[in-house]
Amino acid sequence: QVQLVESGGGLVQAGGSLRLSCAASGRTFSSYAMGWFRQAPGKEREFVAAISWSGTNTYYADSVKGRFTISRDNAKNTVYLQMNSLKPEDTAVYYCAADGTYKRGSYLPASRNEYRYWGQGTQVTVSS
Repeated sequence: QVQLVESGGGLVQAGGSLRLSCAASGRTFSSYAMGWFRQAPGKEREFVAAISWSGTNTYYADSVKGRFTISRDNAKNTVYLQMNSLKPEDTAVYYCAADGTYKRGSYLPASRNEYRYWGQGTQVTVSS
């Protein structure tokens, strides 16, 4: 079992930055690929970024590529999402997720159905 708790959300002006954190419990965290998703009001939950269990590989949605950076610290059981140059359309609840697959190879899942464990989410609001 893995429990995930997000933090770091808040209100920021367009062009600003935020860093989200996702703290995980459980010894198997370091073996799982991790992802960030977001859900805006009235919209489907969408993929944002993913990182391999080792941190070697990353993958981003086109909408955030070049602005967001996903990273992880397995010693601290934490995954991060650094968000720069924020836009009003980035406003959403952000969720972290663990895929639950032991040391998956280079493939990084981008579908909600491929993630087994989810946090409760943290609100990010970007004002124009």
